[in-house]
Amino acid sequence: MLTRCLIPILFLAAAEQPTFGPIRFEDSTRKAGIAFTHSFGAEQLGSLLESTGAGAVWFDYNNDGYQDLYVVSGRPLAAGMHPYPLRKTPEAPPHNHLYRNNKDGTFTDVTASAGVASDLYSMAAVAADYDNDGNEDLLVTGYGRVILYRNKGDGTFEDVTAKAGLRIPGWSIGAAWLDYDRDGCVDLFVGRYVKFDPEYRAYYPADNYPGPLDYPAETNVLLHNNCDGTFSDATAKAGIGGLKGRAMGVTAADFDRDGYPDIYVANDKSENFLLHNQRNGTFREIATQAGVAFGQNGENTSAMGPVFADFDNDGKVDLFVSDSKYNRMYRNMGGLMFDDITERAGISQLAAQYVSWGNGAQDFDNDGLLDLFIAHGGLIHMVPQEHSVFRNAGKGKFVDASATAGPFFNAKTGVKSVARGAAFADYDNDGKMDAFLVNLGGAGILLRNTTAPAGHWIGVHLVGKKSNRDGIGAQIEVVAGGVRQQRERVAGSGYLSQDDGRVHFGLGNAAVIDKLTVTWPSGTVQTLDKVPAGRVITVEEK
Repeated sequence: MLTRCLIPILFLAAAEQPTFGPIRFEDSTRKAGIAFTHSFGAEQLGSLLESTGAGAVWFDYNNDGYQDLYVVSGRPLAAGMHPYPLRKTPEAPPHNHLYRNNKDGTFTDVTASAGVASDLYSMAAVAADYDNDGNEDLLVTGYGRVILYRNKGDGTFEDVTAKAGLRIPGWSIGAAWLDYDRDGCVDLFVGRYVKFDPEYRAYYPADNYPGPLDYPAETNVLLHNNCDGTFSDATAKAGIGGLKGRAMGVTAADFDRDGYPDIYVANDKSENFLLHNQRNGTFREIATQAGVAFGQNGENTSAMGPVFADFDNDGKVDLFVSDSKYNRMYRNMGGLMFDDITERAGISQLAAQYVSWGNGAQDFDNDGLLDLFIAHGGLIHMVPQEHSVFRNAGKGKFVDASATAGPFFNAKTGVKSVARGAAFADYDNDGKMDAFLVNLGGAGILLRNTTAPAGHWIGVHLVGKKSNRDGIGAQIEVVAGGVRQQRERVAGSGYLSQDDGRVHFGLGNAAVIDKLTVTWPSGTVQTLDKVPAGRVITVEEK
């Protein structure tokens, strides 16, 4: 039976005590009216395809100021794709779901009317306004192809995959939107996992089914937005066509602050990739030199979900990567170099007993420091596990706050599940970041943040003009109460998921922001002074 290790907590007992909190969540799934159950089709796990799971995305598809939720699911596979019989086919086949936020803490399933159920064994979903028409569109990855849904602005979507020129065969998995050439139109990076062969059966029965190393590695795909509703395959031109790995989660952010977004690919049982933007339409793979290709012992880990974030407020973007062992906390040292501080931070000691998947770096108590949420679940078998919340104690230290995070996290009586993706948003606009977990073959879980007391906060909604409409890649800097914080608007991070596109800052005791600066991808810089806290503000590019 899994139990929480107390040693790191004692080791960090001398760390600065929190001013706010404790961080707490309550299970609001039923109250919110969300009834999603992920499906992998068979009676039991019988293939790598089924065990990989799925993710979710928060986005405001109807522009009403509240975050809606799209969750993806698997479906029954064709005969011969797994060794076990299918479950009894339900009257309504499993499919993806879109939940419209009713603005009162509840949601309505609008999948059918919106037209986004998808006929795909789905993996991930990411959202962005790729055609700059003011409506966020939706990309779904999966086995065999991807689907691009264009938001028509009337509550419905249309499948424009073929019209847009998105032809991605094989097994597509994690994805991220980014404007890598800063032309004002968001491009798309799609990770691919392995060259899956459903006929392959040469494996030891005790292992249940072939693993990632039993299949050849695969290439990833970079798609350039032509700014006319279509995309062109820029993989070879960008210099990354020869890279082969086993992608899981991917994310994109400007880690070296040179004005151009970079890409991190978390690979399974293969070295990870850090694709450094050369500012000329090409990328250079530098993960080994930068110190983020392998685990702390030089091993290929089962890396899952990457998140770029500034955890220590030093103005440099750090990197957290969940995996099947110790997880990875990399501190950005500057000069294209990172330092693995996972053990020193107090994370690896506690996470090693779990298999970590979905994750998020959010300021859950609004004290001005980014905390960590990590979702866990069995790797090969359906082994339910408890989940973790780490409070950022400052000075590079994290404290396991799970024991006081509410009944859901209780080690003895709380909820254990086989988690995969996790997505984070302030769905009720109360200034506290909430969470949604996707569980393999099980019910999804909505966790509402009930932390009290919590610090002041502000959310920043960007509207680009010369830059892409969503402001993806924009840098936001906030100075409040003598503390300087920096965030970037990203679109795709963690494991197969995407968080609230409004950039959230916890402000501690500061009720007013002294200075808020937005540096847009176009190079335009805007400054706002004396901004009151406790609300979401919209900043339009001038």
